[in-house]
Amino acid sequence: MTGSAPSEPDTSRREKSALTNVRVFDGRQLRAPGTVVIDGDRIGTDPVGARVIDGGGAVLLPGLIDCHVHLSGAQDLRRLCEHGVTTALDMAAWPPAMVDSLRKVRGLTDIRSAGTLAISAGGMHAKLGGIPEDSIVNGPADAERFVAARVAEGSDYIKIVAEHPDAEGLDQSTLNALVAAAHAHGKAVVAHAADYGAVAMAQQAGADVITHAPLDRALDTEAVALMVADDRVAVPTLTMMEAVIERAGGGAGLDYAPARASVTALYQAGVPVLAGTDANSTPGSPAHVPHGTSLHRELELLVDAGLTTVDALRAATELPAQHFGLADRGAIEPGLRADLVLIDGDPVADIRATRRLRRIWCAGVEHAPAQG
Repeated sequence: MTGSAPSEPDTSRREKSALTNVRVFDGRQLRAPGTVVIDGDRIGTDPVGARVIDGGGAVLLPGLIDCHVHLSGAQDLRRLCEHGVTTALDMAAWPPAMVDSLRKVRGLTDIRSAGTLAISAGGMHAKLGGIPEDSIVNGPADAERFVAARVAEGSDYIKIVAEHPDAEGLDQSTLNALVAAAHAHGKAVVAHAADYGAVAMAQQAGADVITHAPLDRALDTEAVALMVADDRVAVPTLTMMEAVIERAGGGAGLDYAPARASVTALYQAGVPVLAGTDANSTPGSPAHVPHGTSLHRELELLVDAGLTTVDALRAATELPAQHFGLADRGAIEPGLRADLVLIDGDPVADIRATRRLRRIWCAGVEHAPAQG
């Protein structure tokens, strides 16, 4: 993956601002109209001397967090930002220099990244092409080498690929060794698992986060109970699952219904369900999901699967911050990053209102929303 180096956004409007007459989403409800102060890159408390921006009764959300993207360059940060996604969790990108160039870019979407992901030599991902040789893990004895290399490169968490037991993916002992090595280095593990058997393998290995939802068979009571018992987190990427089915035209024995049913069961059991899209422009990907706008579709699909609108909003704000250790964001409170999204309409009444963007701030830097 390659991409152009990001350019500095226009920061001429970084002065202190007071957003008046805005209804803040506080993680439970919309508050009565009030004032929120942007003081540099943080949410402040003192409006004295601030430029006043009348919100006109619009809704102010914390900046949205997409818990599953793939980055290829600065253009992805810009697309994410202009759709209100102020934090993105990258789940595989390379080379490390490109990933590093996208970190801490002032005024654009902030990222965390897994860097290079762990795959087998014979699995589906290896057949896609373009994945670095360093991704291939040759058995349990190679797990420490892989994890240590990612830690040295600055990966924020470790991404592993679990595939159906009949596929030529990483075997159970190798998955186990990867998770053990990552935990020994203090790193959480995110496991790709897009079918029922892969989810079972990822759970047995002890992965912390399961991303994707099965397209072959819905998670049953036993599988869901394991998620609950082990405090596991789900990032179902329903947007990608929907796109895969649309591209396949209903072939290969795959169906969107099991993915939807799995999310319903997980949510009803109390498993944390986080919003992620698998947005990417990666050659050979099962489907290309657009950066930014797809998160709004993900929120709609989560509500369709049974989440309340409040919990769908929390799935893209408070919960990712909590489960990925992002203590400085995910809510609108003094001292947190000034990642803010002003929208028309009431997303608690209708989640589709998140698409009606008026203003966006990434760490206090204002951006115009995407047109159309």
